[in-house]
Amino acid sequence: MPVPTAQAYQAAAHEVMDRHLWDFVEGGAGDERAVLANVHAFDAVRLRPRVLTGCGEPSTKTRILGRHWRTPIAVAPMAYHSAFDDGGEVSTASGADRAGCPLVVSTFAGRRFADIAAATTIAPWLQLYCFKDRSVTRHVIETAEAAGFEALVLTVDTPRLGRRLRDERNGFRLPDGVLPANLPPGDFSSPSEHSRTAFDPGLDWTVLDWLRSITALPVLVKGVLAAEDAELAIKAGAAGVIVSNHGGRQLDRAPATLDVLAEIAAAVDGRCPVLLDGGVRRGSDVLAAAALGADAVLMGRPVLHALAAEGSEGVARLLGAVAEELADTMVLTGTASLSDARPELVIGRRQPTIEL
Repeated sequence: MPVPTAQAYQAAAHEVMDRHLWDFVEGGAGDERAVLANVHAFDAVRLRPRVLTGCGEPSTKTRILGRHWRTPIAVAPMAYHSAFDDGGEVSTASGADRAGCPLVVSTFAGRRFADIAAATTIAPWLQLYCFKDRSVTRHVIETAEAAGFEALVLTVDTPRLGRRLRDERNGFRLPDGVLPANLPPGDFSSPSEHSRTAFDPGLDWTVLDWLRSITALPVLVKGVLAAEDAELAIKAGAAGVIVSNHGGRQLDRAPATLDVLAEIAAAVDGRCPVLLDGGVRRGSDVLAAAALGADAVLMGRPVLHALAAEGSEGVARLLGAVAEELADTMVLTGTASLSDARPELVIGRRQPTIEL
């Protein structure tokens, strides 16, 4: 068993994964600048400890959409976990549950929503793509509702998939038998080709009106990188904003999510939860994001690495270790609770300057 760090599980996964599948996970858009930028932004951060604060045992709890989370860490939505472990998203859900972490389930999950929900005591959220055929979108939502999902996460940065050159060079196709379990039958073997025919590139903010007309579930908007868009999301009725560049898989020159977090959090100004994904690898990263305005973070690739290397147990060990490291970092910086994490804790990131 590797030491449960993101780096160790990445190395372990590389040993067991097919090269084309590895490139599918690791790759990003274009020259992969945004992939690297996400991680490098956290690497550039230093934390300024305060001493003799008497903080004692810290609390890592947070409250999101009326629910108390044991830790501010959730699993980011990623497609086709069954390509990495026979149990697929069921294994991921079980492992995340043991670590006290919620799971955001992809529209392209390879296991039935009901089976995923049954594997965790924490109600999942559904990541949603809006298809040209709205009846398909409605079907996915209704299936998730019936399984007990508690929120929708609308991905808004994908009018089509970004150009992922590793996949193009490899002629990437999904492994045999890996299919979305909650969509009508179709040809899903090439994710890029399917997205060009199925995704609606003409979406605008009125899509939130349509979603609210067909479901009572709260809708978070994922893919926000501008303070202006955060403001528009709230005006359109979004229940939360997720600062995300799709793991660097869409726009090669997109900013690192940590670099725009503070200005977006300032624009939101507490009106809804702000979450972040992209580049989170350690508990100290989680605290840095909290200090700059994130109510929670989502972890993506490291979870798939752990799943590929050790299945459900790997997911539990990784997420548990990150949560433990978060608590250690809070003690060492004199931070008693996440609400005590302030921008002054962080050295090396720009402060918000945008005025709306």
